[in-house]
Parts: sequence; C-alpha cells; structure tokens
Amino acid sequence: MIIYIAALVVAVVITTALIAVFSKKLLSSIIAMGLVSLGVSGLFFFLQAPDVAITEAAIGAGLSTAIFVIALKKVKKGESEDEE
Repeated sequence: MIIYIAALVVAVVITTALIAVFSKKLLSSIIAMGLVSLGVSGLFFFLQAPDVAITEAAIGAGLSTAIFVIALKKVKKGESEDEE
C-alpha cells in the first residue's frame, strides 16, 4: 500500500516539476516549485527520514518559495517604476 502512495507522490512531483518548467507565468512556476519541494519532503518521510523531510518542508517548500515570491514582487514593482 505504501508503495502505491509513494508512486502517486512521485507522479505528482514529476507533473508539478513539468508545470514549473513549462509554465509561462513566473508565479505559477514558483508555486509549482514549492509543490515539488513539498512532494519530495513527503517522499523523504516515506523513506523514514523525518528530519530531512522537516528540513526540506521548512527550507525548500516554505522559505525558498517565500523568497522567490518576494523577489518577484520587487522586480515587478521595479518594472512599473521604470515605465514612468
């Protein structure tokens, strides 16, 4: 049963990774990247490495995604000021 759940998580990770790569919108790519990291965190948990899973969820899915969103906001804000 666990193998099927892990296979499903791998399929979701691959799908969201492809969405992150081929998406035209940067925010969609950032969110998909965060979901990939969250899926990998779930895989680490299934592989019985909870310390690595928690670290990946906190840093990979949480902090990295937040930094990318903030950076994207700052860049968009700078673009609007350049147009004026």
